[in-house]
Amino acid sequence: MKKILLYSILLFTVPFIWCGCKKSNYPGGVVSNYIPLFDLRSLYKGEDVTLSTDNMFGANSIAAVVISDHSGKNLPEGILIVQDRIRLNELRGIQIPIGTEAAKYVPGDSVQINVEGGVLKRVNGNLQITNVSPSAVKKVASNRTIAKNRVPSSFILANPDKYESTLLAIVKGGFDPLPTPTDILSGDKKLNDGFGDITLHTAANATFANNRLQFSANYYGIIINKVNSTGDLVPEHHMRTIKDVITLSSTPEIPDFIISGWIPDPKGTNANNNYIQFIATRDIDFAATPFSVVTTNNAGASTPTGFPANGWATGGLRTYKFNLTSGSVKKGGYFYVGGTGKMINSSNSTPIPAAQYIRAINYSTTAGDGFGSITNTLLANSGNAYGIAAFKGTTVTSTTRPMDVVFIHNGGSLFTPGPPAQGYLITNTDFYDVYDPLEVDISDSNKGYQPYYLQGTNTLKFNYHNNSVADLGWYYKAGGVYSVTLGKWVKARSMKYIILSKVAPVATMATIEDDNVVINYGAAGEEISRDTIPPTRIK
Repeated sequence: MKKILLYSILLFTVPFIWCGCKKSNYPGGVVSNYIPLFDLRSLYKGEDVTLSTDNMFGANSIAAVVISDHSGKNLPEGILIVQDRIRLNELRGIQIPIGTEAAKYVPGDSVQINVEGGVLKRVNGNLQITNVSPSAVKKVASNRTIAKNRVPSSFILANPDKYESTLLAIVKGGFDPLPTPTDILSGDKKLNDGFGDITLHTAANATFANNRLQFSANYYGIIINKVNSTGDLVPEHHMRTIKDVITLSSTPEIPDFIISGWIPDPKGTNANNNYIQFIATRDIDFAATPFSVVTTNNAGASTPTGFPANGWATGGLRTYKFNLTSGSVKKGGYFYVGGTGKMINSSNSTPIPAAQYIRAINYSTTAGDGFGSITNTLLANSGNAYGIAAFKGTTVTSTTRPMDVVFIHNGGSLFTPGPPAQGYLITNTDFYDVYDPLEVDISDSNKGYQPYYLQGTNTLKFNYHNNSVADLGWYYKAGGVYSVTLGKWVKARSMKYIILSKVAPVATMATIEDDNVVINYGAAGEEISRDTIPPTRIK
């Protein structure tokens, strides 16, 4: 028995001993000749680096796609610009000065470049691999697809090194001030996409320098950095040719008022105490120019169930309508729509002035104006989505497009592509686009068409407050900046959650301290002091 046990142990251990003895004979993996640009750029620590197989982890080359196009004369001369997305799906680019040979390459060319012996250094604010011979560049393919890359300007401004020397799109870009018919691209222009201002640089000798500025367009281009007086990188957006401008609109589409806040779960009963706050972008006499507001509640118990066949006009417990046909508000003024409680935080709290409350219905006892069943709450608190939409006029059907819309969460039966497609129509806002800006095609009216929430790229939403304790009176403040002059959001709305005191003044909802919303609005551009900061502002 002992012999059997001994043999068993020997049979079990011999393979491991054999493996240990043979370890030095295992060939191992083969080191790639190509280093991803993500890793290559990380080698630079503020001082020049001479590239070798040792510091490039055994590699001697890069394999990337060309994004530079010198035919438009708007990129640094003699610089080949390439990018890749090899490491961790992270897009990175690099500049390689090779003189006049750089103009031979066009976007979509796939190249392999031997960079051993090259020097990685920052030149005029941009990482370059210098000391690379033009003969070290080998073109291996043409017409490679370059994925469209939409990046908000705020991301670029916050991290110019990351986006440097990459091809990207500034989407729904516009200019401040609004361009005149004689304004042209030449020079440095402040381009705004709703997330920040970035410099659009066009050289005086660029082939498109004398082209007119557009009201709203996508601007493809390459980020080229400069260094300011304090040593910081300052990104500039360089278009390559006039084909990098995709016009979206020639005229502004300005909503008469916009959604700026609401209370979905007041402290106490919800019945008759939900309300929504709006800010007017012009003087409005609602008797002369009526409007409507519709809420949608997609809680699991809301009927009719399933996808909303009639969109915002579905009615039942899914959508509820208010007609705004009396009262008035001045440009920049706030007004309210909701239950007849007319208090900031349910029963026994501060009243909202009647003059500011444009339409009130006791929705706990009365059906909506045209559609909407009696309900105890307008805005879902179950975790499924709810939404708010504002419409011109008082007629709302399944095909009526709102002038402003917000959604909170995305749960529930909200959209199906069908056929037929069913869902809640959106409009062009800081969050949504009727046409996907990156897919718009003036020759094909159906390309990129996405008129519903949760269709295509229309997936952005505000979130429920993450505090699981209900019935505290959280006020949802949507703070942003809308420019009436430019006809666009120059700073997209962001959410802030505030517990309203029962005894707080009404002005609290329009004076909450928030660095996002320093105001400068009105025809005269008068500045409003910090103690009167509104949740959403116009300018």
